[in-house]
Amino acid sequence: MSQPARSSRVSAAPDVPESAAGTRAAAQRLKMRRELAAAAMELFATKGYEATTVDEIAGAAGVARRTFFRHFRSKEEAIFPDHDDTLVRAEAVLNAAPAHEHPLDTVCRGIKEVMRMYAAKPAVSVARYKLTREVPTLRQAEIASVARYERLFTRYLLGHFDERDHQPGNDDPLLAEVAASAVVTAHNHVLRRWLRADGQGDVEAQLDQAFAIVRDTFGTGIGAGRTAKEDRAAQPAASAQTRGEVLVAVARTDAPLDEVMRTIQQALKDR
Repeated sequence: MSQPARSSRVSAAPDVPESAAGTRAAAQRLKMRRELAAAAMELFATKGYEATTVDEIAGAAGVARRTFFRHFRSKEEAIFPDHDDTLVRAEAVLNAAPAHEHPLDTVCRGIKEVMRMYAAKPAVSVARYKLTREVPTLRQAEIASVARYERLFTRYLLGHFDERDHQPGNDDPLLAEVAASAVVTAHNHVLRRWLRADGQGDVEAQLDQAFAIVRDTFGTGIGAGRTAKEDRAAQPAASAQTRGEVLVAVARTDAPLDEVMRTIQQALKDR
């Protein structure tokens, strides 16, 4: 996932108020989404999911029906108000990754944004977890949200390797996709365990332990095929040396013939 080139242009003063206004608008948007989510959660818990209408959710939040639909497409989306913003933060982590960092470590840091979203409000997260266990529609909405993270991380890992390069010994494309799934699975396992414990315990430490297992399993494999290919590329395609009246030439099977001939000619000139 390439990063856009940074502009050297210095922002003019009029841009500052616009930026501040944008920040305030985003904060107000998130505040409204959370208020609607809180109203939906309360109504789902007291009336039941099927019996609750969008009009009732909007009324409980003190807004009109059209305001609800500015923020959510359906009532099941209303109990997941933070996923869109969290996805943006996770992608920002990937985009800002230092060049020396292993891509799997970057993905692990990215998905921590998701865990922090849940850990920020343990009581709400636990209540939502219990609700999604009871309502299949909400469970499906949650699964769809998780799938968005997995697609993001898979694209990121695949972006570091040539998916078309399926030469013998290069399993990077396979490992990249499996590793992305493993990171998400490790996160979800730790999250469920923490939610079942009513949000008790150091969930980030538990997550680090799970990620260590993923890194030990996949971290050394990812890039192995690419490294081997780079090592081959670093070696000369052909070499030659004279031993008395004999010239010995060694060339890779994929070496261009003209390069082999130039190497031999140069060795004959240098003797």
